[in-house]
Amino acid sequence: MKAAVMEKQQKPLDAIAAACAFLEERLEEGASLSEVAQAAGLSPWYLQRLFKKHLGISPREYLDAKRAERLRAELRQGEGVASATYGAGFGSSSRVYERAAQQLGMTPASYAKGGAGAEIAYTVVPSPFGGLLVAATAKGVCFVALGEEERMLRELGEEFPQAKRIERDDALLAPAVEDILDYLKGQTPHLDLPLDIRMTAFQRRVWQELLAIPAGETRSYREIAEALGVPQGQRAVGTACATNPVSLLIPCHRAKRTDGGLGGYRWGLPRKEALLALEKRLAAKA
Repeated sequence: MKAAVMEKQQKPLDAIAAACAFLEERLEEGASLSEVAQAAGLSPWYLQRLFKKHLGISPREYLDAKRAERLRAELRQGEGVASATYGAGFGSSSRVYERAAQQLGMTPASYAKGGAGAEIAYTVVPSPFGGLLVAATAKGVCFVALGEEERMLRELGEEFPQAKRIERDDALLAPAVEDILDYLKGQTPHLDLPLDIRMTAFQRRVWQELLAIPAGETRSYREIAEALGVPQGQRAVGTACATNPVSLLIPCHRAKRTDGGLGGYRWGLPRKEALLALEKRLAAKA
């Protein structure tokens, strides 16, 4: 009864803020759902529900995301991998390495200084949409860009400023490029290539939702947010789309404004409009 009264008195966003603050104070030792709920003045099940509704993730996923953020920050500041691992709240180095592919896109030692130690191959080819740059590690594609070669190479370098090696290798990337060009030429409606990208828990959910949108269709940022259970999260959805490093492979061009406007697109609105028109033609032929 007491918990029910507290739940009515506590404003949802205030409760979430209190829970988030508590979790951020407990990154190293962690906290159970019951402990977090108690700090927020709610029952565990209600807190879980609020998190899913307003943030789109569970308290546990929020804790993991914040740990990953601290890990990245400490690695960038020059902390050793072991020190940063424990400082971020991961109980052992094995736990963070197990999650590295999802949270960093590469091992912590590699991410430490902008991809230090990473070996990245890239190629640049002409396409119906201008220049196309595709870059990959041994695990998969890590960067895709459209536009002027100089700008694309600059952004690739900014993404991995401390990579061990970034070298052009047209032959190595030829199969991936062929698949992407087939798509851009309207010869195939789908792209399915292995990826090596880092992401937060929320970005992962947004990008999965983008992948679920059929070619030839679009969804508004609001619709995507609502599908994720975060009806007020359309701006966060837009940010997740804007930070997508492998556009085309994760089709952020299928996300539009609620009023039907194109919204933004990293590689220019004319390309976004052309991509959507291409997919509509492909869908009409299917």
